[in-house]
Amino acid sequence: MPIAPEELLRFLSGVPPYDALEADALESLVPQFVQRRLPAGEPIYAYGHPLEGLYLIHSGQVEIRDENDVVVSLLGPRNSFGERGLARDGIAATSARTVEETLLFMLPVYAFNELVREHPASKRFFDRSRGAKPRKTDLAHSRVETLMAPKPLTLPPSATVQQAAKAMAERHVSSVCVTEGERLLGILTIRDVSGKVVGAGLPFDTPLAQVMTADPMTLPPSAIGSDVLHMMMERNVGHVPVSEGGRLVGMVTQTDLTRFQAVSSAELVAEIARAENPARMAEITARIPQLLAQLVASGNRHEVVTRLITDIADTATRRLLALGEETLGAAPVPYLWLACGSQGRQEQTGISDQDNCLFLDNAATEDDMRYFAELAKFVSDGLDVAGYYYCPGDMMATNPQWCQRIGTWRQYFTNWIKKPDPKAQMLASVMFDLRPIGGTKSLYEELQAETLAAAAKNSIFVAHMISNSLKHTPPLGLLRGFATIRSGEHKNTVDLKHNGVVPVVDLARVYALQGQLAEVNTRARLEAAVAAGKLSGSGGQDLLDAYDLIAETRLEHQAAQVKRGEAPDNYLAPADLSDFERSHLRDAFVVIKSLQSALGHGRGMLG
Repeated sequence: MPIAPEELLRFLSGVPPYDALEADALESLVPQFVQRRLPAGEPIYAYGHPLEGLYLIHSGQVEIRDENDVVVSLLGPRNSFGERGLARDGIAATSARTVEETLLFMLPVYAFNELVREHPASKRFFDRSRGAKPRKTDLAHSRVETLMAPKPLTLPPSATVQQAAKAMAERHVSSVCVTEGERLLGILTIRDVSGKVVGAGLPFDTPLAQVMTADPMTLPPSAIGSDVLHMMMERNVGHVPVSEGGRLVGMVTQTDLTRFQAVSSAELVAEIARAENPARMAEITARIPQLLAQLVASGNRHEVVTRLITDIADTATRRLLALGEETLGAAPVPYLWLACGSQGRQEQTGISDQDNCLFLDNAATEDDMRYFAELAKFVSDGLDVAGYYYCPGDMMATNPQWCQRIGTWRQYFTNWIKKPDPKAQMLASVMFDLRPIGGTKSLYEELQAETLAAAAKNSIFVAHMISNSLKHTPPLGLLRGFATIRSGEHKNTVDLKHNGVVPVVDLARVYALQGQLAEVNTRARLEAAVAAGKLSGSGGQDLLDAYDLIAETRLEHQAAQVKRGEAPDNYLAPADLSDFERSHLRDAFVVIKSLQSALGHGRGMLG
């Protein structure tokens, strides 16, 4: 029995993006939906066939399968499906079948097209591409939440001036907020201590309530930098508390504004290039999380953010190589220091270990090898002090296996390709991401071309690399769309690195191998694979959009942690996302799973 229009209206008013429509627009949309009640096991549409419209589940369950008939998603009430094919060419990119008796609402193609054409919010919801992000790089357009120091120093009104002065000295801050619970009562600054207490000859046990500036003006986190600057100029103050919903959440000072404008990748690169030792580098790299948060808040795309952050690691490496040669003497033969892993791909974020190796000229003697062992230790130890911790898997030049003559490296790659056992697959995966950092680049260029050609011609090796690339799977679950971590410290979260970014990194590496493409950066590999015909235009664009969404979600998650004063990580709780964000993230994981399925079935060129 079909449901009444009034009930459908109530249902749609609680489902994105229809909940954002004006009342009259929503009411006019209701009659255009076609209701279908289907039994269990009933096909809804088939892969490669024209779509009738967009589908929305009212009750029941629907399984979505890719072109290889592999289940990639199980959807329940309030979930839409079919939008990917509609947005592309009107041809189904998947197949759909009911799992149990299901009531569907189908919005015909003409009505769907009108919906996205007339209503920007609906267009944004169904558009799975990221598009260009607006740049907001200056102070005037930056939100206060990106400028403020979270968790400001607080004391009760009964605390003494001496206690406040001691607390400020210990925290290296110039103000203390006087609070009662979470409510801000007043503020005391170092200037107040000097003028109101010392200058007036008051005793140091004077309660803060007597000398604080009561009921100070505050700004919300959503205010912008110019609001702070104008308030400081108008009221001649150097500290602006930030409150939200009556709660004190942060503090912005003149120093914060200066630091915001000063922190840039170029500034950090310049400082590291002049650093005299690893300890000084550590002081500089400690500002990387702040840089990450600022770059994300300024609207930079993920590949720009990670490239700028990687440039800092590259500079630190080259500076340590120079310091190493100053300490140990000039290198006896030509050498090349290379990075692999995220640094090799220029994809570092706020969390990075070091993965590196040394290529040495074939003329290196045993004495020369001892020199390079010392150089490797000098550089790797320095990187660890600077915040790039040792690789847990010992993929570093300090391991004699990864500090070798070119001839040995050539034999390594030859053996890995000829005998692709699990260890060889793992090592080859890491070493295919090599990128020269410092030294003689020509030591690698010829070897890279030779290796790519030999690997691409060996079908068994390629098959093993494909199999290895499918080990990291997107976190898609049969219930609620996500398979979250079930226990431990990160319970009920998804790992955006190992189950989100890494599967795309692995796919891109295989495409680069198949096409003998020299690119190392993941996004550059995908674009080159499309250009070389190793990945279809539509499949490539879907994967690029999915990768962009996941990578940017990961960076936004880390930036939010930095703003809260937390160490950034890769673990995101889906419950913290809006329906809009969960829908898009789930669809991105579905795209990756579909590409993995296509590659595993011998069809890397997903259409």
